[in-house]
Amino acid sequence: YVGQEKLAPMEPWSAIAFAKDWQPASRLQNSPSWHYTHSDQWRYERSFTDYHSVPVGREKSSIAHGHTMDVQVKAVRNGWLPFYPQFDRNPLDVVKDAQAAGAKTDDEIVAWTVEQLKSRQLKFAVEDPDAPENWPRVWLIWRGNALMASAKGHEFFLKHYLGTHSNAIAEDWAKDSVRDVTWREPAPEGKLDLVVDLNFRMDTSALYSDIVLPAATWYE
Repeated sequence: YVGQEKLAPMEPWSAIAFAKDWQPASRLQNSPSWHYTHSDQWRYERSFTDYHSVPVGREKSSIAHGHTMDVQVKAVRNGWLPFYPQFDRNPLDVVKDAQAAGAKTDDEIVAWTVEQLKSRQLKFAVEDPDAPENWPRVWLIWRGNALMASAKGHEFFLKHYLGTHSNAIAEDWAKDSVRDVTWREPAPEGKLDLVVDLNFRMDTSALYSDIVLPAATWYE
C-alpha cells in the first residue's frame, strides 16, 4: 500500500534490488492487484455491477460493467498496469526465440514480441493466472505480516499460495462472469514453492515461511 512512511525504506532497497546505479527506474506492480490475481480472490466474485450500481445504458466496451479481473487484463494489455510474470513464457526465452527468428537489435526484438502478442502466439500471464507456468513460485516477504495482518483475504493466501489448511468458505462465482481470463477447474492450491521472510519477530508470516532471515528493528 502507498504511504509516505514507505518512501524512505523503499528507495534504498529498490536501488539495490533493481540495480538502479546502471539501469533506468523499474516499473513496479502494485501489490493489491498482484495478490488479488495470484491468490485467486477474483474467483470468488461476480461482476462488480452485482455489488455496485452504475448508470444504465453503457456500451459494452465501457469498464463500468463486467468483472474486476477483466479490467485487470485490459489494463495490462494497454500498458497501464505492470504485471508479473509478464508473459506465459520466461522473458529470457522470449528474447532467445526472437533472436532465433532473426531479430538482432533491441527494436527488432520488441517488434517481434509485439507481433507475437498480436497473433496470440505469446500471451500475457494475467490472462491465465492459474496455469502452472504463470504461478508465482518464490515469495520474499519484507516488512509487514503478509500472511496475516497485512493480508486482505488471509484464507485465500493459505489455500492458494500455501495449499495448507484454511477457513475459506466462499464458493467460486466468477466462471460465468469473466470473459478475458481462462477459467480452470479445480482451482490450484499451493502455488508457491518457497516463502522467505525477513523478520525480527515470530509472527504468522514467519511461522508459515520456509526460511526466516534476521532483520534489524527500527531502533537498530
